[in-house]
Amino acid sequence: MKVLNIHKRIINQPKTNITKLLETLATENDKIWPNEKWPAMRFKESMKIGSKGGHGPIRYSIENYNTDLIQFRFSKPYGFNGIHKFEISALSEEETEIKHTIKMHTVGKATFLWLFVIRSLHNALIEDAFDKLENNFLEKQKSTKWNFWVKFLRKQMAKKK
Repeated sequence: MKVLNIHKRIINQPKTNITKLLETLATENDKIWPNEKWPAMRFKESMKIGSKGGHGPIRYSIENYNTDLIQFRFSKPYGFNGIHKFEISALSEEETEIKHTIKMHTVGKATFLWLFVIRSLHNALIEDAFDKLENNFLEKQKSTKWNFWVKFLRKQMAKKK
C-alpha cells in the first residue's frame, strides 16, 4: 500500500530558532521529541548520516542530515519500505514551517499494522512533537488531545508491559 502522511505546523519564530531546536533531536536535552509521553528517539552513534536507531519498535537509519532536513530510512518493522523526514522552511523572517512526512510502501502485515495501529499513534506523536517544539516559545503551553483510538491503543500496550 502506498502511504503518504504529512504533518505541518507554522511556528511564529525565525527559521534559525527552529533549526537550533532540530539540533537537539535525540539528545539528552531534546527540545522536539515528546519523550515524556512516547518512547525516546535514540541512535547508537550521534546524529549523523548512517547512524542507526529509532523509537520503540520502529527502527531506521539517518539517510540525509543538514540544518533544514533530517531524513530517515525505515529498517523495521518489516514491510515498511520508505522514509520519514523532518523539514524546516522559512515562510518569512518571523514564520517557519516544520513538516514531517512519511513516504513509504507497506507490504504484508505491515499494511494492517500501519492502518490499524501505527498510523493513529504516529499522528498523535507528531502533533505532540510539534506542540513540544512550539511550546519552547509560548507562555501558554499547547497540548493536542489524543483521540479515543490512541488512548485505547496506548492502554492496551501498557497492559502488555
